[in-house]
Amino acid sequence: MDAGLILAIILIGIALLFDFLNGLHDAANSIATVVSTRVLSPRVAVLWAAFFNFIAFLFFGLHVASTVGKGIINADIITDQVIFGALMGAISWNVITWIGGIPSSSSHALIGGLLGAGISKAGFEAVVMQGVVKTASAIVLSPTIGFLLALVLVLIVSWTFLKSTPAFADGFFRKAQLVSAAAYSLGHGGNDAQKTMGIITVLLFAHGMIPEFNGPEDVPLWVVLTCQAAMGLGTMFGGWKIVHTMGSKITRLSPQQGFCAETGGALTLFLFTNLGVPVSTTHTITGAIVGVGAARRMSAVRWNIAGRIVWAWIITMPMAAVIAAAFYYLAGLWTH
Repeated sequence: MDAGLILAIILIGIALLFDFLNGLHDAANSIATVVSTRVLSPRVAVLWAAFFNFIAFLFFGLHVASTVGKGIINADIITDQVIFGALMGAISWNVITWIGGIPSSSSHALIGGLLGAGISKAGFEAVVMQGVVKTASAIVLSPTIGFLLALVLVLIVSWTFLKSTPAFADGFFRKAQLVSAAAYSLGHGGNDAQKTMGIITVLLFAHGMIPEFNGPEDVPLWVVLTCQAAMGLGTMFGGWKIVHTMGSKITRLSPQQGFCAETGGALTLFLFTNLGVPVSTTHTITGAIVGVGAARRMSAVRWNIAGRIVWAWIITMPMAAVIAAAFYYLAGLWTH
């Protein structure tokens, strides 16, 4: 077998490992609220989330895959060394934050990894500024929109069920949370799995295994299915430390609040996925959870916990970039 093909297969395996860890790391984003409100047990919740993670490709186009594959760094400078550095930077940071129970962003770890490895290869000329600015803007916009949508939903729901008995409202929203959790898992699978699709597709392009990579239509179906499956499997294994942080440390949630947080987060993910913008599901659901907590009263939010999460957001891209650059140069030493 050709050495180049063997290397490509190994890198695809590493990419799918990242996708699996993405699902593992971000499982909390899909199930934290539905578990913390005890609507579903953790075991059932991860199976529920994993199923909707997998079928997400049926509902969304592949514009995010296109953005990640050729809209962060120039596809023409992509080499095996660049892909290796980017993936190892993202995986390393994911593992570090997962062990620490820190809800950082797998998405921005990957973006940081691409930038670190790409700049190491070709300097700042490798950077596609339009895509980076779009992605960086979403760091602020996604949690803000999630916050505002969740806040508005709490107000709408509160007025709608003003005359309902607490028992009726609780029963209704326990059922409604099944729908909102499914919607959020769809958004999670739709946005996050596509990032790995973009990496694998641009790798195939660099190896000449596909003739061109001009847009979503060039992403092979087998890449779509394997990436969705890897993320779904990762979600099934869950990330319980982060579930605890997201589901109870930031603010305590009722089924009604859990429904509003998941729905606000899901709508935000649907918006950005359709726009082709890679966003952080962690940022989005955190903003939504803070929104429902703040709707009750500002003191209901544990702002010190939220503050630590924000710091994790700030350092994720630069830390992943530095680690990716180190792996890029290490790979260069190994091949010479």
